Amino acid sequence: MRVISKENAVFTFNAAHPPKCQIESGEIFWIEVEDAYRGQITDASVKRPELDTTKINWSTGPILVKDAKPGDVLCIEFLDFEFGPQGIMPSSMGLGLLGEMITQPDSKIIPIRDGYAIFSDEIHLPLTPMAGVCAVAPPPGLDLRCVYPGDFGGNLDTTKVTVGSKLYLPVFNDGANLCIGDFHACMGDGEVSGTAIETPGRGLVRVTLRKDCKIERPVIETNEAIYFLASAETLDECVKIAVKDGINYLMQKLELNFQDAYRLFSAACDTQISQVVNPLKTARARCPRFHEKIGRL
Repeated sequence: MRVISKENAVFTFNAAHPPKCQIESGEIFWIEVEDAYRGQITDASVKRPELDTTKINWSTGPILVKDAKPGDVLCIEFLDFEFGPQGIMPSSMGLGLLGEMITQPDSKIIPIRDGYAIFSDEIHLPLTPMAGVCAVAPPPGLDLRCVYPGDFGGNLDTTKVTVGSKLYLPVFNDGANLCIGDFHACMGDGEVSGTAIETPGRGLVRVTLRKDCKIERPVIETNEAIYFLASAETLDECVKIAVKDGINYLMQKLELNFQDAYRLFSAACDTQISQVVNPLKTARARCPRFHEKIGRL
């Protein structure tokens, strides 16, 4: 099976980046990913302020998807994750939601073994593998660091991007130019400290091209719900956009007028936070499978 090397990586999302390889729709492959700091934190003595910031938040790719055209939809599925022997969680002044409370930087090395992240002798966390970054190239003319989320995907840092789910992204350019990165061994919604348990690894991925549906922003399907994601400068903006997408979905699938879809969302659906620490925040609207027509694009 093909393995796409982590040596094929970019620092920004940009339609002008030449693709490093090409895949067919439906193809399954392994993709290697560096940790978010590109291996710079080798032990606890290495602090975040000492790092080369031009090596932070790279992503593997771009990967050209054959026959992908603007207006199409890309479906990304993670079938498996394999991680390195340890993860890292640096802390530094200004990092994360409460970074003003940190006065000295430090780094924590977290061993990974037997399906657990060994946070301490007493605290062993079951692994919750996920991909922080999945992106297609943004519209032409944009050059965005891989730390950014947006309508193209990017650094969504969403815990639902994991084994068993399907992430859908709208295509803005010929070939889509898929990038993947920022694997996490464990992360809670919000990623409030500015970091998850960051780890290198590789993911087994299937990518399928959809020409039978249209979306404007990322959508995730799981066995229990469908999620509509939005990224913006504030959480209020994110939530409003995501909820509007969820309500439009209910109107379409259940043939409801706006008021009834609005009421139904308020009664049966949820708003959730993905992350609050990137240059744009990300939230999601969750529509559970309470009806046979709900749950699929």
